[in-house]
Amino acid sequence: MKSIKFNRPLHKPRILVAPLDWGLGHATRSIPIINRLLKQDCEVIIAAEGPCRLLLEKEFPGLFFLNLRGYRMQYSRQKFWMPVKLLIQLPKIFLSIYTEHSWLKKMIKEYSFDAVISDNRLGLYHSFVPCIYITHQLKIKTGNRFTEWVAQKLHHRFINKYNECWVPDTAGEINLAGELSHPVALPQAPVKYIGPLSRLEKSKLEIKYDLLVILSGPEPQRSVFEKMLLYDLEKYTGRILLVRGLPSDTTLLKTSSSLEIQNHLPAAELNHAILQSKIIISRCGYTTIMDLNKLQKEAILVPTPGQTEQEYLADYLLKQKFFFCVSQKDFSLSATLKKAEGFSFSKPAFPQNGYEAVIDNFVLNSLLAGKYP
Repeated sequence: MKSIKFNRPLHKPRILVAPLDWGLGHATRSIPIINRLLKQDCEVIIAAEGPCRLLLEKEFPGLFFLNLRGYRMQYSRQKFWMPVKLLIQLPKIFLSIYTEHSWLKKMIKEYSFDAVISDNRLGLYHSFVPCIYITHQLKIKTGNRFTEWVAQKLHHRFINKYNECWVPDTAGEINLAGELSHPVALPQAPVKYIGPLSRLEKSKLEIKYDLLVILSGPEPQRSVFEKMLLYDLEKYTGRILLVRGLPSDTTLLKTSSSLEIQNHLPAAELNHAILQSKIIISRCGYTTIMDLNKLQKEAILVPTPGQTEQEYLADYLLKQKFFFCVSQKDFSLSATLKKAEGFSFSKPAFPQNGYEAVIDNFVLNSLLAGKYP
């Protein structure tokens, strides 16, 4: 493992990229970041574990990986207990932050990183190496004003330990994340709106599926929603593709002539599946939102119960008419599809390459020019 430091090309920045392990969204939206760094001739090393690592290993089989323990959050089956479940795990979160911060110090000594890009991992900052923090949640929604104020203060305190904060959203009034990315008060660290991040590419393909269902997010709610959908899909007459969002699962569910089931699809295949579908049903994860917006596809979004960020996004996006959104408890496939047919979708087209200029400037004018110590 240590031998990679002896093969280091001169003047080739070595950058660590580390996404959070809460679902696959942080990993998938890291893909365009990594691709751009590689295009700028950077040496990229990825730190992850579990499904996130497996997904990124499939996308970048030639890159070097370090094992970095995730936060390993556990979620409640019932929405009511979700805040309590998360509150109980706060000590574990702070321990994870402390552990990853200590880990980074050791890894910088061992691998001599020139920079670190952390997607929502709070402890990956360093005094002598430029560190970038990526988040779309400059304001954390909890459903309670006091706890939101506390959470935002605490989050900003960590953000301020980084050299810059990159926000994957547009800076204007019309944007994808609403108050989450555009709070009244910003952190003290320089904030750069880099535009939406998506690994997918828009093209014109013939429609193959009447309905595409993309499952994602933490258990047990992923399985709860899957069970609901499989029951409803038995009565659906169109052509369906169900992507379960389980990249490490080898279990094969029963399919039929009208229902195709895949545990996971690589980026290129998922890209085609979305473009080939009349309408999509998925969770209200922010990475999914960015993907669907880039491909300009109509979708029904169902927020994970108890995840206040997704519930806020669902309410915001429905009011903006960007997507049709419905809660899981009110979801019925036939009724929801009928309502979506009469919904007037607005499809704002945001610039999709803003992050490229930010990364190019960071690498060429900051790292190589010696702006940072």
